[in-house]
Amino acid sequence: MTRALPGPDYRDAAPTAAGRRTSTGVALVTGASSGIGAAVSRRMAAGGWDLLVTGRDAERLHEVAAATSGVALPADLSSPDGARALVSSAFATTDRIDLLVAGAGVGWAGPFAAMPAAAVDRVVSVDLTCVLHLVRLVLPHMLAEKRGHIVLVGSVAGTLGVREEAVYSAAKAAICVFADALRYELRGTGVRVTHVVPGVVDTRFFERRGRPYTRARPRPVPAEQVADAVWDALVHGRDEVYVPAWLQWPRRVRGVAPTVYRRLAARFG
Repeated sequence: MTRALPGPDYRDAAPTAAGRRTSTGVALVTGASSGIGAAVSRRMAAGGWDLLVTGRDAERLHEVAAATSGVALPADLSSPDGARALVSSAFATTDRIDLLVAGAGVGWAGPFAAMPAAAVDRVVSVDLTCVLHLVRLVLPHMLAEKRGHIVLVGSVAGTLGVREEAVYSAAKAAICVFADALRYELRGTGVRVTHVVPGVVDTRFFERRGRPYTRARPRPVPAEQVADAVWDALVHGRDEVYVPAWLQWPRRVRGVAPTVYRRLAARFG
């Protein structure tokens, strides 16, 4: 695997004389066996990144690794030692991680009073606790190199709150605040933090959470649209990006007219 550092921007790497792209750097993508993570992996590979891809579905993960010339690192990030084991495997494979895309996520839908304790623990573990530990383990290397990029995949549920997704909303809200706080802390270090906020994405997420998506609006967007937004954020150094972009407006309405927003959300949310 190529050990090259990423440059100050992340434009597509130029082809070599042999027709292959030079490496942009090494990216670790979680949740890469399907959905957003798989789409991000394909987009990063097209942009010249060497990939370490991880997910729970080993068969699908190896398909993504083969399609992106990446290295598959199957892992269960819901386990207590999942983050540490993954990062250990990553650094055993390569001596650097220049980009971390924390894309793994799980959900659960239903009344909070009926949510099993195990489901609470799993959502918080995968969507929040594991992300914190992954960043904690990867960040010292980036700081030592004085460059790197951390992309945290959140959700519009974490900026607005969604009925009958209380724990998922809480975990993603924590990711939003963590991204802001960490960005302030890392200012001037050469390490950047981007918070990506997707809305409804056409993936197996809803199937896995136990309840299909049934609303007419907003319409699900393809995972590739989120992957393109991640790429755009890398290229232009964006701190936060909503997918689709219009989703930032409900948050702004809530900021300037919270009472009106909450009444509307209670009725239509």
